[in-house]
Amino acid sequence: MPSRSALFSQRSLILALLILLACGFLATSLLGYFASRSAIRDGIINTELPLTSDTVYSEIQKDLIRPVLISSMMAQDTFLRDWMLAGEQDTQRVTRYLNEVMDQQGTYTAFFVSEHSHTYYQAKGVLKQVKPGTWRDAWYYRVRDMQAPYEINVDLDMANQDKLTVFINYRVLDYQQRFIGATGVGLSVESVVKLIDDYQRRYQRSVFFTDANGKVLLTGAEGGPHGLRAGQQLAESRELEELLARMPTPGAGSHEYQDSEGHSHFLNVRQIPELDWYLLVDKRETGALDRVRQSLYLNLAICAMITLVVLSLLHAMVKRHQESIESLATLDSLTGLPNRRSFDLLAGQALQAAQRDRAPLVALLIDLDHFKVLNDTHGHLAGDEVLRQFATVLQGSLRQSDILCRWGGEEFIVLLREADDRGAFDVAEKIRRRTEQLTFSYNDQPLRLTTSIGLSNLQRDDTLHTLLTRADHALYRAKQGGRNRVCSEMHGSEHA
Repeated sequence: MPSRSALFSQRSLILALLILLACGFLATSLLGYFASRSAIRDGIINTELPLTSDTVYSEIQKDLIRPVLISSMMAQDTFLRDWMLAGEQDTQRVTRYLNEVMDQQGTYTAFFVSEHSHTYYQAKGVLKQVKPGTWRDAWYYRVRDMQAPYEINVDLDMANQDKLTVFINYRVLDYQQRFIGATGVGLSVESVVKLIDDYQRRYQRSVFFTDANGKVLLTGAEGGPHGLRAGQQLAESRELEELLARMPTPGAGSHEYQDSEGHSHFLNVRQIPELDWYLLVDKRETGALDRVRQSLYLNLAICAMITLVVLSLLHAMVKRHQESIESLATLDSLTGLPNRRSFDLLAGQALQAAQRDRAPLVALLIDLDHFKVLNDTHGHLAGDEVLRQFATVLQGSLRQSDILCRWGGEEFIVLLREADDRGAFDVAEKIRRRTEQLTFSYNDQPLRLTTSIGLSNLQRDDTLHTLLTRADHALYRAKQGGRNRVCSEMHGSEHA
């Protein structure tokens, strides 16, 4: 764990940076407050609108992070991959899974498309078969051939009366990293419209989106500036004639124009590469004094927001750094397996769960036979290499739910969840046989080893100490009985 002095130093550094950042923002705001009208206009064009655009853009990204994470978890879900690889039997299982994703995560839709059968599954059942050359299915073949893990696009949702939907399409790979399908979730464009309304209320600006040709794609519920609605072209607004004469299509940057009533407007345009859209933020200039006060308030709000964002980022970085240090402290540096400190935590949780659910739990205490002789004969580097290779043997013999740790030296501990006596004994025998049959190597020199294993079953009033103590006694009997064997409380011993 990081020391208290280190944590105090990190917090002091963060506090100092925040104070400097806040002071800098405050000074900038006060200078802007006392600036002339022309300076205010320049500030709107060059500072305020771009900052607002950046903030809205950041919030759009933030609102997309959660569905992207949901899609990522779906793409990595072993249930979904195993179901597909097993032949896509019982479609109700996958549709129930997709329905639960929608209900629990609050998404508009959820889907999975199989590369093997080209079947499009969604929460209501099988939707259709995707086909190359069909415009509705072009997204799937684009996702199949792309290098990035996912994409975000806006498309019609056939499963929901062709409503416009923001889709997160995620590539699904099998355990050999081969493409086996696409999965993801969709967000209703109506929810994005609510976000736009929220942005407009907070920033007192008109926020809307267009494509590269100037077609309005999304506005707030009451429309965009000058009454523009989704589906219209910017050129349809008389108020924008002057601006469009200089900028026929959206161009990134800040622009100034006058409407038909002579009011000055400031427009900031920013491309959103994730959607290939353009974000437009429009602000109408009011009286000079009002504008000065609004400039000060807006700057203070933006400063506070940026300060909070910086605080969050710094806090996340420090937390990630601390977690990285803690992770290193819980792993064995030689084999990469959990060490005793990590094992105590994992084993305690497993023991508590097993006793609560009255589920079986078996401990295996594993020791490499005559390991000291190998070290003395071939050197400690050879011994280290053998331990690494043996750790790989153990990992390949266990399930993901089992707990494995290097106990120290040449000793390893395994906790088998939900394993009966026979099953646990078979696992131990598999480890023993694989070790006996494997030829370890160091510098192209073959090395042969065997292992002895002691088993103990979780009893009603067991603690972790008593469970491991019985496993240690069983291991002692295996050693005394000639090594290269498995001994348990119930079965006695097994020879190679």
